[in-house]
Amino acid sequence: MSKSSQENWLPKLIDTALPVFATAAALLVGAIMLLLLKVNPVEAYKAMWDGAFGSQNALAETLVKATPLLLVGLGICISFRGDVINIGGEGQMIVGAILGTLVGLTLVDWPGWAVIPIAVVAGFIGGAIWGGIPGALKAYFNVNEILSTVMMNAIAVQLMNFLLRGPMIDPSQAALASKIPQTARLLEAFRLPRWVPTRLHLGALIAVVLAVLVYFLLWRTTWGYRIRAVGQNPDASRYAGVKVKNYIVLALVLSGAFAGLAGVMQVYGVNYRMITDGSASGFTGSAGFNGIVAALFGQLHPIGTIPASILFGALLVGANKMQRVVQVPSALITALNGLVVVFVVSSEIWRRRRQKRRMAVAVSEVEGQPPEGYPPDPDHQPEVPA
Repeated sequence: MSKSSQENWLPKLIDTALPVFATAAALLVGAIMLLLLKVNPVEAYKAMWDGAFGSQNALAETLVKATPLLLVGLGICISFRGDVINIGGEGQMIVGAILGTLVGLTLVDWPGWAVIPIAVVAGFIGGAIWGGIPGALKAYFNVNEILSTVMMNAIAVQLMNFLLRGPMIDPSQAALASKIPQTARLLEAFRLPRWVPTRLHLGALIAVVLAVLVYFLLWRTTWGYRIRAVGQNPDASRYAGVKVKNYIVLALVLSGAFAGLAGVMQVYGVNYRMITDGSASGFTGSAGFNGIVAALFGQLHPIGTIPASILFGALLVGANKMQRVVQVPSALITALNGLVVVFVVSSEIWRRRRQKRRMAVAVSEVEGQPPEGYPPDPDHQPEVPA
């Protein structure tokens, strides 16, 4: 292999492996924390592995946990490629689940093969609307999408609490003094098929198929090309005739739609009802936030997000087993997951800086000028004017 070709692929290989290194570093810091608690890290991480992959049921639980992460992550791949930051996955999941659940509770006389697709479409549309609102605010009123999507999360939580304690509450709970905020159970005919005897449902396969479709959308269609072009340089895209505002809205609409779909899958594949403790995570399990990290781990590529989601699903499921086996506080599990998030997000920032640096060097080579701040060639002799 020539030196030039090695110089081309080696930086890319390092960039690709950065999330793996980041996760290893986070687990290393976690091992130090375990030692401070007088817990054997090897025993703890072995319990985590067994909890995530040690049996058929463990693997199934990992894939169940990975499914909403993947669906939310696919939406994040679209929005982040369009340079709009969607932090509203939690609210979009909730709204999608509300509409999907309403379909199942209303069309009780319909066959399951008709209700499930309608519910999926309803959840897709619900998430799209909830994502499209901050998209329109960003495109036409220059409202920061981070703030608007977070605020939409809060609105969705209050909407869910109102509905699950009132109009949509399970009739068996309505007359009780201590009411559980939940809907009635869906009919058995409306439930997604499962891989018996586990909880792994058809939604996991649907999510993988959608990952492939999102890849084709982003890299094989005009819409996807324009979303990525707007994300790279909105001014150049506008000059080329692209309606930048429309594609900003489209990016958040699609991102919200996939999060809404994740909410439907949780209802029809896992819980068979909507239930909450009054917080967003009571229903979503924080998938709306963890899906962002899974997408970043997968380099904002739909196919890369598949193994990334499985990894984070394994961390979430395995951490529960680790807590039971080695008797560590639940706060440590939260801290460990937080460390992985911080390290992975930091690695993404570093990767982008490395890419900008390489681009600056490449441009300087073409123009014959060293990039700003770049160390000069020690063998270079400046010209002395006559």
